[in-house]
Amino acid sequence: MTENTHSQLEIEISISQQRLWLYQSKLLISEFQVSTALNGSGERANSGCTPLGRHKIKIKIGHDCPAGSVFIGRRATTEVYTQSLAEQYPDRDWILSRILWLSGCESKKNRGGELDTLRRYIYIHGCPDSEPMGVARSHGCIRMHNADVIRLFDMVDNGTRVNIIA
Repeated sequence: MTENTHSQLEIEISISQQRLWLYQSKLLISEFQVSTALNGSGERANSGCTPLGRHKIKIKIGHDCPAGSVFIGRRATTEVYTQSLAEQYPDRDWILSRILWLSGCESKKNRGGELDTLRRYIYIHGCPDSEPMGVARSHGCIRMHNADVIRLFDMVDNGTRVNIIA
């Protein structure tokens, strides 16, 4: 895709519908079920909530990593998710396959101070495929099944607009 094509892409995420839509030039091109925060919507640091408002993809992480790659601190480990690994680390919040790190675009709403989406480490990321989609269960991020997040990752670029609505 050319830079011009990427600038026409926009993601919308609905917390109430637990859905993510990808639009190109305002035409729907993909739709996915997601899982947003168990604690609902909110912008405060340490709230465990998914922030609302206008965002953009700031950093893409995980290009060419195998599906199911485990990330800790935004770095791929040598691990690939398995049920036995999950049993070994039952309390781990699994961030798998790809990371689309979001940055807020609205000063004093989701950018700056205690409300800063980027500093809160809010991502669109993969999770175990055994996790249900369409149900709010994350710690603030937007979770997707691995094949879906890889597909989305390959379609978007840094700077793609992301609008998160209630």
